[in-house]
Amino acid sequence: MKQTKLLVLSLLISQCVLSQIYEVGMYFGGSNFIGDIGSTSYIAPKEIALGGIFKWNRSPRHSYRLSIIKSKLSADDTNSDDPRRINRGYSFSNDITEISIGMEYTFWEFNLHESGFHHTPYLYTGASFLRSEEFYFQNNPNATSLNAKQWSFAIPMTVGYKAAISRQLILALDIGVRYSFSDDLDGSSSNNEDVDPIYQFGNPNSNDWYTFTGFTLTYTFGRKPCYCNF
Repeated sequence: MKQTKLLVLSLLISQCVLSQIYEVGMYFGGSNFIGDIGSTSYIAPKEIALGGIFKWNRSPRHSYRLSIIKSKLSADDTNSDDPRRINRGYSFSNDITEISIGMEYTFWEFNLHESGFHHTPYLYTGASFLRSEEFYFQNNPNATSLNAKQWSFAIPMTVGYKAAISRQLILALDIGVRYSFSDDLDGSSSNNEDVDPIYQFGNPNSNDWYTFTGFTLTYTFGRKPCYCNF
């Protein structure tokens, strides 16, 4: 009898796992940087951002989400409203790759297996890992590359709105601000041993920020979910 119960429980759990619904798709948008160089406008997409996204819809209210986005972070002091930055005249461009994993939470239930038009606002947060280039400024507007890569950690804070535009396609728009645990994405505060500390500039007590603003288009697949509690 005990073995029969265990067998039934195992079958139920495996059925729930197989019946979860997934999403896979692409991200297209723009990025902008907020730090010690250039403008301090938060929502001002400047460089193209492209990537991919995968979701596991664990329930009608929340999903586990993984994304990889490639873009550039760039800024120019001539675009700043600060006269000191304009006179300094620094500019930079940094190729980046971000890997982000976390949870997406919808404001109300978003059940893809119900008929009709579905839409809902959502929030996303988690952890982001950023790979970027290392460089610094030798008191001149042109950055000196160190021909090296660095990893940094960031916290994503994203708000968005999504809608099911067909049985299997979901279109979403989101705006995501990233708080970086680095102050060196713009070359202002390098920790590289080959860089003299005299070349550091800006506010050492304020880390860098960057944003992604864009669209995702995902394709859903998998059986109708049972959303079991396990």
